[in-house]
Amino acid sequence: MSLLDDVAKRDSWRCWVCDEPVDADMSVNDPRGPSVDSRTADKKAKVTERLAHRACNTRKGAVKVVIAWPDRLHVVEPAPLIAVAERLERKGGRELVARCPSRKDAQEAADWLADRFSRLVPGLPVTASVDAGGGQYLVSLATGRR
Repeated sequence: MSLLDDVAKRDSWRCWVCDEPVDADMSVNDPRGPSVDSRTADKKAKVTERLAHRACNTRKGAVKVVIAWPDRLHVVEPAPLIAVAERLERKGGRELVARCPSRKDAQEAADWLADRFSRLVPGLPVTASVDAGGGQYLVSLATGRR
């Protein structure tokens, strides 16, 4: 088995950058084809190779990767998720990642974050929580370690 196959199976054939499916039958030369991305130069990272579309991998070489929050979520001051992932992976703990106007909005954001982080940082147990505070709802991510 090749490195691409190993990485792709571990990542469930989903691009770590855009979180869209990667077609196993597409040519590796096609922009939507599979490629292995060295996600980070941080040697302490638990997972250094990730599956990405060829175009996502190429584009991230020119610009800093930003994991987009879905437009359907109502969040204020959303945190940059790559930086949050790197800190949680390196140090553990808890991070506030967004504020929401209603508990329903906050719970939708928390559910999306828990799902997205399960693929963004596989193997890192991350939980999302919602807390009321100051007339708004705060969404945070936490790991089991500090």
